[in-house]
Amino acid sequence: MKLSDKFSFLNFNQLTSSTLLDRLSLLIVFWGIFLRISQYLNNRSLWGDEVMLVLNLLNRSYLELLRPLDYDQAAPPGFLWIEKTAIQVFGNSEYSLRLFPLIAGIVSMIAFYYLSKWAVSTIAVPIALILFACSKFILYFSTETKQYSSDVMLALLLCLLLIPLRGKLLAKGRSLLLGVIGAIVVWFSHPAVFVLAGIETANWITLSSEKRKPVLINRLPSYCLWIASFATLYFIITANVMTSRNLQRMWGREYPETIFDLPWLFDSFGRVFYNPLGYAGPFDGIALIAFVIGCFAFFRLNRKVELLLLMAPSFTTLAAAYLHKYPFLSRLILFLAPFFILVIAEGIGSLLAQFSKRKAVGIVGVVLASLLLIPPLQQTTSFIFHPEKKEELRPVLAYVKTRQQPGDILYVGDAFNNFRYYADKFGYTKADYVGNYDAFLFHYKRDFSPQIWHTFMQANHLKPGQRLWFLFAGVNEKGRGVSKARLDSIGQRLDSIEQPGASAYLYQLK
Repeated sequence: MKLSDKFSFLNFNQLTSSTLLDRLSLLIVFWGIFLRISQYLNNRSLWGDEVMLVLNLLNRSYLELLRPLDYDQAAPPGFLWIEKTAIQVFGNSEYSLRLFPLIAGIVSMIAFYYLSKWAVSTIAVPIALILFACSKFILYFSTETKQYSSDVMLALLLCLLLIPLRGKLLAKGRSLLLGVIGAIVVWFSHPAVFVLAGIETANWITLSSEKRKPVLINRLPSYCLWIASFATLYFIITANVMTSRNLQRMWGREYPETIFDLPWLFDSFGRVFYNPLGYAGPFDGIALIAFVIGCFAFFRLNRKVELLLLMAPSFTTLAAAYLHKYPFLSRLILFLAPFFILVIAEGIGSLLAQFSKRKAVGIVGVVLASLLLIPPLQQTTSFIFHPEKKEELRPVLAYVKTRQQPGDILYVGDAFNNFRYYADKFGYTKADYVGNYDAFLFHYKRDFSPQIWHTFMQANHLKPGQRLWFLFAGVNEKGRGVSKARLDSIGQRLDSIEQPGASAYLYQLK
């Protein structure tokens, strides 16, 4: 029996009917929204990167948020103002801090549905929606107190706004409104400028030569407002942020060395399928193959304009990377993930569409769809029962607070920033804890010696028999193991609690 005969029970025309696919697509949209709300209601503890941004929100006024942020953080002022407002309206809690990212995630799910119906073939729409709804990083950042979820939302909404205007001459009022919208959006999303520039450039160059000049003149008021707004933002805020040495050191290696740095280009393009698309191991290569097939499918279906419009924001972002102005990496390019997903979905859909005529090709599509759809579906389904967690310091502190005795000393060490956020919630004052234990715990490159510990005891006026709590957050398993071994050498462990990414240990000194 031929392999194709094993799939003969499939009535593919019936399975791919427009009505069935539309209903399936709407069901997937609701599933994606449910996943985001489920993660939000899990209410995991804030972790280090979130905390450092939140400390800026708590300690600054709206006007002060226009200055470069502390703790090597960077976020658009519009996003910061929304978060600041959420704190003042709903209180200082994880729920209020993550409300706007959740709303952005839900809106993104709906906007992606409408964009996919325009961008890809009917059979590819539910494929794209599954990939988007279950995308590891898109889903995660929908409940993270960072701007990346709203980056995705605004990128999709700008596409829905700009693409239908291709080639149209706008009335003065509409042209002015378009300019105002773009001028506002760049203050709420750093990469929004790449979407604006990319989509409009692609719109313009794909017009006939007779239409280009009239459209350009018609849109000049909009473009001038965009440029003026972005220039103001850049010189007031962005330019100062880019002078940060720590940020430059963090992202500097992610830029190409020269304009001819092709290895960097190919490597950066390949990493997109791992992060932000979320395919690990061999699956990133499989996703890359589906993407290439999708590009050919767009050409074969004479939809080159649609492909260019989808990829245009990637080209402008790459141009910024070559100018060393914006890193082309991981969460910073999460807003590009929907466009790559659409091309991948079209690649899978183009193979499945040939099932009736060429079953072998259709079977390849079934295999490709299974490899790229089933793993994220399984992973996100498991998140409902086992939500993703980062640094669960909140339950650790609750445990410590109920078991502390008068005279116990609490060392927060590497968990200092996380602890600062939760300290007031658990009634801790500055007199209740000590900051540093790195001097003897984290010298990984040299052996732990009694002299290191003796020096630490003297500096902190410690005595034998004292009870010390050591708090950890964001320490990997290796670091946790080294720390416990060293602590075991200086005292007797009386109590402990370990949560994902956070822990606490009570020791009585020898």
